[in-house]
Amino acid sequence: MSDKICRRIQVDLSGQTALVTGASRGIGKAIALALGKSGAKVACVARNEEKLKETADEIAAAGGTAAIYPCDVTDSAAVEKLFEQVLEDWEQLDILVNNAGITRDTLIPRMTDEDWDDVITTNLRSVFLFTRAGILAMMRKRYGRIINISSVSGLMGNPGQANYSASKAGVIGLTQTVAREIAGRKVTVNAICPGFISTEMTDALGPMVQDEVKKRVPLKRLGESQEIADAVLYLASESGAYITGQVLTLDGGLTA
Repeated sequence: MSDKICRRIQVDLSGQTALVTGASRGIGKAIALALGKSGAKVACVARNEEKLKETADEIAAAGGTAAIYPCDVTDSAAVEKLFEQVLEDWEQLDILVNNAGITRDTLIPRMTDEDWDDVITTNLRSVFLFTRAGILAMMRKRYGRIINISSVSGLMGNPGQANYSASKAGVIGLTQTVAREIAGRKVTVNAICPGFISTEMTDALGPMVQDEVKKRVPLKRLGESQEIADAVLYLASESGAYITGQVLTLDGGLTA
């Protein structure tokens, strides 16, 4: 993390344990790095063990603590086993960031059952599985932060992304419901809706499409993964203690 970014937001998460899904690349990796550099021990979760190791190594190189937990985030039994291992290793869970997600873009007449099921399962079922598994430890401690990464596509829809938009809208509904269910245990649950963020996913769009996207965004640029990570840090900190059931949109004014 650059000095410029470090000055933008600083929080102390020392003594806390965080778990981030989709931590092997893009927004998830940026979030894991930010949490690690803020003092939290970070459980890095994704399918790709090699990429996860790169994330954990970067956290360690910056003086933080991280461990990797390769996992199919859609597999209920695997998720339960993962949480047992995390709690055995680190005894607690304070911050859960549900970030794992995929796209299978195509117009609805051409969308296959597999296109639909893969996206809904990865983007929405995984949030349910990780929230259900992690929430008990937080409720026992009477403290926790759950931060779900949704999308502006879940707020306004996006042509060619019926599956993705549906999954991300579902994440918002799940977030708001769980926030109400567990507020009495001092566990907050919030969602972040990124707009167009500069990641491998948007890189694949190519320069011409990116230029068109920038024209639609009032701030005339793509967002940065670190800007999403900064929002996560705020919600995970003591400053975010009175924020729950909310949807924070970071989109450069796209949905304004």
